[in-house]
Amino acid sequence: MPIPLGVQFTLLMGQTVPVPIPASMSNALDSAEITHSDGERSGFQLTFKLGRADASDLRDYDLVSAALIKPFSRVILVVTVNARPQVVMDGAITHHQFMPSNQPGESKLIITGEDISVMMDLEEKVVAYPALPEAAIATKIIASYARYGLTPKVIPPTGDLPPLPTERIPVQHGTDLEHLQELAKRHGYVFYVAPGPIPGANVAYWGPPNRLGVPQPALSLDMGSSTNIESLRFEYDSLAASTVNGQVQDRKTNRSNPVETKRSTRLPALAKRSALKIQGRHVRQVLPTPIAGLTRGQAKAFAQGTINRSLDQVVTGEGELSVVRYGQLLKAGQTVGVRGCGNSYDGLYLVKKVTHLIQSGDYRQQFTLAREGLGALMPVVRP
Repeated sequence: MPIPLGVQFTLLMGQTVPVPIPASMSNALDSAEITHSDGERSGFQLTFKLGRADASDLRDYDLVSAALIKPFSRVILVVTVNARPQVVMDGAITHHQFMPSNQPGESKLIITGEDISVMMDLEEKVVAYPALPEAAIATKIIASYARYGLTPKVIPPTGDLPPLPTERIPVQHGTDLEHLQELAKRHGYVFYVAPGPIPGANVAYWGPPNRLGVPQPALSLDMGSSTNIESLRFEYDSLAASTVNGQVQDRKTNRSNPVETKRSTRLPALAKRSALKIQGRHVRQVLPTPIAGLTRGQAKAFAQGTINRSLDQVVTGEGELSVVRYGQLLKAGQTVGVRGCGNSYDGLYLVKKVTHLIQSGDYRQQFTLAREGLGALMPVVRP
C-alpha cells in the first residue's frame, strides 16, 4: 500500500509473538482504520484486496486461510512520521468479513479487531475484594493481564477508603473490563488501554481525564500558511451539564444526610466560563446515584464524579486533518490547542477520540475534542 512521503507503516501479526507480515500480505493491504478513545475500547479495521495468482490459489485464497489472521491473533501497528515511530494499535482480531467478487482482484477480506483490553472482557466472574479500596481493586485486576504487556497507571480518587469487612465487602459481578469501567464511572474517571511506548507494551490508565502535560501542537483553521486542519465544527449542549442534590443514608450513623455538589473539580480548567456559570439556574439537577453502604463522604465523592463527567461533554468539536500537513500524529487522551475560530471556541481541549484513516497515498485523522464551557483561558496556545 503506497503511503505519503515521510510516513512509514509497519504491521505485525501472530498468535503468540507478532512478527512483520510477509511482502505478499503487505502488498494486498488496501486501507487501514484505527480508532483511539480515552473512555471506550479502541479498535482497528484492515482491508485486503484478494486475487488468485496461479493454480495453487484455486482451492482457497492464501490470505483467507493464513494462520496469521486467525481469531484473536495479536495485531500491532506502528506508524513512523518524520522518523518518529509510534505504536498506534495493539489488539486482537475479533471479526472477519470476506467479500468475493466476479471481477479479478476485487475480492476483499476485512479484518476487524479491538485493543488488547478485549482480553479482559471474555469471562464473567463473581469476585470478592474484602478490605480493598477501589484503586487497589483496579490495580489488582490490571496486573493479572501482565502477559499482554499491560502496565497499570492508577490514580486513587478522593474518598477511596478500604471498607471494613464487617460493614461491606466489594463484589465484582461481570467481566474484568466491565468492572473497571463501572468503578471508573463512579468517580467521573476513565479507563482505557494506550499502546506503546514500544511494540508489545501497553499502559492501562484508570483515572481522571488527563488534562496535565504539555499540549499538543495547535490545530489551526483559517490562518493562511499556518492552517493545518481540513475542517472543524463545534457543538454546545446545554442539557449535558448537571448538578447533584438529594439525600443519602450514611452507613455509619444510619441517618439521612444532604448531598449537594455544584462545581467541577477537573483541574486544570480548560474553558474560561464553564456551563455551570454560563447557564446559571438553567442546569439539570439530578439525584445522587443510589449505591448502598456508603458514608456521606463517599456519596459526595460519587456525586462529584457525576458532575465532572457531565461537564466533559458540554462543548464538543469534530474535525479532520492531514497527518503530513500537521507534521505528527494527534493523540487521544491528551490536550491540544485550537486557534483561528474566535475567542469563544479557541483555547485548550481534551482530545477524546481519534480515528486514523490510512489509504493509498493518503493519511488523515478524524478527531473529537471536548471541554466544559466557552472562552479561551489564555490569549495564545502552543503553535
